[in-house]
Amino acid sequence: MTVPHIVILLVSLSQLECKDPALKCSIGDPVPIFHKSFQSGDLIIAGIISHIYILSNCITFGKHPSQELLDDIIYFSPSRTYQASMDLLSTRKRLMPNYKCDAKRNLLAVIGASDVDVHMVNVLNIYKIPQLTYGSASVVTENNQSPFSYWMLPNVAHQHNGILRLLLYFRWVWIGLFYLDTESTEQFIQSIIPSFSQRGVCFDFIQAFPDIGFSDGITEFVADRLEIYKMAMRSTATSLVVHGEIQTMMYLRTMYQVAKYDTAPIKTKGKVWIMTAQMEFTSLSFQRDWDMDIIIHGALSFAVHSEEVSGFFRFLQMRNPTLQKEDGFIKAFWQNAFLCTFPSFTAVSKDVQMCTGEEKLETLPAAVFETRMTGHSYSIYNAVYSVARALHGLHTFHFRPRTVADGGRRQLLNQQFWEVHRFLRAVSFNNSAGERVSFDQNRELISGFDILNWVTFPNQSFVRVKVGRIDPDIHTENLFTIREDAIVWPSMFNQTRPLSLCNENCHSAYSRRKKEGKPFCCYDCIPCPEGKISNENDMDDCFPCAEDHYPNNKQNRCLPKDISYLSYEEPLGVSLAFFSLAFSFITVLVLRIFIKHQDTPIVKANNQNLTYTLLISLLLSFLCALLFIGHPGKETCLLRQMTFGIIFSVAVSCVLAKTIIVVLAFMATKPGSRMRKWMGNQLAIFIVLFSSLIQAIICTVWGATCPPFPDFDMHSMTDAIVVECNEGWVTMFYCVLGFLGFLATVSFTVAFLARKLPDSFNEAKFITFSMLVFCSVWLSFVPTYLSTKGKYMVAVEIFSILASSAGLLGCIFSPKCYIILLRPEMNSRDQLIWRKR
Repeated sequence: MTVPHIVILLVSLSQLECKDPALKCSIGDPVPIFHKSFQSGDLIIAGIISHIYILSNCITFGKHPSQELLDDIIYFSPSRTYQASMDLLSTRKRLMPNYKCDAKRNLLAVIGASDVDVHMVNVLNIYKIPQLTYGSASVVTENNQSPFSYWMLPNVAHQHNGILRLLLYFRWVWIGLFYLDTESTEQFIQSIIPSFSQRGVCFDFIQAFPDIGFSDGITEFVADRLEIYKMAMRSTATSLVVHGEIQTMMYLRTMYQVAKYDTAPIKTKGKVWIMTAQMEFTSLSFQRDWDMDIIIHGALSFAVHSEEVSGFFRFLQMRNPTLQKEDGFIKAFWQNAFLCTFPSFTAVSKDVQMCTGEEKLETLPAAVFETRMTGHSYSIYNAVYSVARALHGLHTFHFRPRTVADGGRRQLLNQQFWEVHRFLRAVSFNNSAGERVSFDQNRELISGFDILNWVTFPNQSFVRVKVGRIDPDIHTENLFTIREDAIVWPSMFNQTRPLSLCNENCHSAYSRRKKEGKPFCCYDCIPCPEGKISNENDMDDCFPCAEDHYPNNKQNRCLPKDISYLSYEEPLGVSLAFFSLAFSFITVLVLRIFIKHQDTPIVKANNQNLTYTLLISLLLSFLCALLFIGHPGKETCLLRQMTFGIIFSVAVSCVLAKTIIVVLAFMATKPGSRMRKWMGNQLAIFIVLFSSLIQAIICTVWGATCPPFPDFDMHSMTDAIVVECNEGWVTMFYCVLGFLGFLATVSFTVAFLARKLPDSFNEAKFITFSMLVFCSVWLSFVPTYLSTKGKYMVAVEIFSILASSAGLLGCIFSPKCYIILLRPEMNSRDQLIWRKR
């Protein structure tokens, strides 16, 4: 017996029928490859055109179309789709569902776009007929209504993620969104708004296109499209995302054409249109010469991943409408594409060019016909072969060798063609382009998306260049790839990457602050506070540098801090070291003078031992200042303050002893005074040793418990790390200073009270002046020391040591050196007795 012919309905948008036969219109690519036969027994797959009508007459702009023309418009009518679905289940030319007497016209599968297939699914599911969709599958997937649907488009979640990654890659965080108000876009809107917002993308507007099939009149028709165009052009967003279907491109082009003839046209701004994979370049006959540059040039779109099919271009070159008898629409397409007519197709006019059938498709501009296989065509191509493979599997399974009474002829078992699902789910093959075609557990094509860049030319042609890809099957890090250098941007951007921001970037040294009442992508730029930086654009907050770095003046970089300490290489260190050595030399010189003239009355009268001890302690105090200069070390830190404290205690206690001895000497001269027994060196030695011992005990306790140690001060100075001696137990440091202050106060008080006592050289008065200088220096030292930072604290302490020591040296010894060296006649016993009287 013969195998019956099995027909697969290809519901596509490859042709639109117009009421006016002279205005046959074509949308997108016809798919002539469908007419190729597949050798699986006598299986033949043929193409049948769905019942879709549009625009009874073609609208030309420059004058308004009449209201009557708009009244005849029927756009992608669901009722027509339901009618076609019922017709498929009826006998030809008779709308009688479930009654078929045509054995050669058995419906086995439907291949269609999403907007058509969504309406057909309600009818076809009853009969468990496979439906292969090459558009969005969001509605059917969400509601789980069609277990018999197969999608030649990968999971739309991958496309949504791809759009988000594309926006983030180019830092387009301020976008506008247009969408076709259909059921298939509901999930898209619900999905992208929260997910995009979570990743920092916000929307200037979210606008649905007005219903493309219904209008109250020409005024509303024009006004709706003009309003959409103005919204797009006035938006501060440069990146505009369009989620639509196959017919959406016609809407975009109509929208721009309407705006051209507005009485108050607005300035066209550069926009980058981002289109989803469900969209395709579609056009009506009257749109043939419309500009494409504004909408299409530089646009980016997603498309189901496709490859060049071997032999496809050669196949198109061989198309001839006079030879394709089985093709019911090729002549209509031919007439619209080449602007000619066939004698047998319509009434022939004198001015109408005749079609020869020898015209070449490759000579047509891309706006009329693309000779390259698009993503939709590639999906349909794979769908046809998938069904053919499934049928071949079903055919092989049901044909089994059986011996029967009629001579052993093979017979076909009683087939249920809905069983093709079993084989369709398991389809897995390499197509002629070398790519694997198979479905996942959700009956979605296992594939990715290409990112295309549209480039237009003045002759109404364009090319779509692959500049990236979304491939969900490879490692997550390589999910998104893009070649920015291959992208041609819209002309207004002069081939520089467009920006799509609510406001200008906040440059480095600034941070963002949200504007009240505005989306989070809109913000003000505020300078970084002192001590913080921002080194990138659009930072949410400034941040401090690491401890060993500091902000530069522009507050956009962190610079490494210099190591700072009072060194011998800098002028301040050299100056202090010079004065320290100079005063030491002067002190040695004074000591040499006093030793040389130790037998003179003036030297003997001032207690030689105290004088020598005081001069030696002053010499050591000048030299101990050198311990504060240079890189702090463990030993120098330990010696600095303790050496200074003990030496100065000796010096001040010597001054105190000299003052007390002066007072006692005056009191001992009174008749019957008991003070004579206190006169002598024993009292002076006791005062010096006792005072020095107390200071030594304080320093010993300090050194034994928590001694000074080298440390790094990261915070005192902005641009430097201060290497310093940490005082350890700070309380002990102030105890040392406090004890010195106590000795100085007692010495100053005693000297002040004794300043008017008769004395040959007025020793008490000189001591008073010296202690006044000493106390003034150290009283001013404390606040100055606490208010300075870094190495300047050390310099303040050195200066205080040198100044107070110099005050003692100058006030006490300079008058005596003056007499010894310049007035030797006054340095005699007679003169001394005379001055006492």
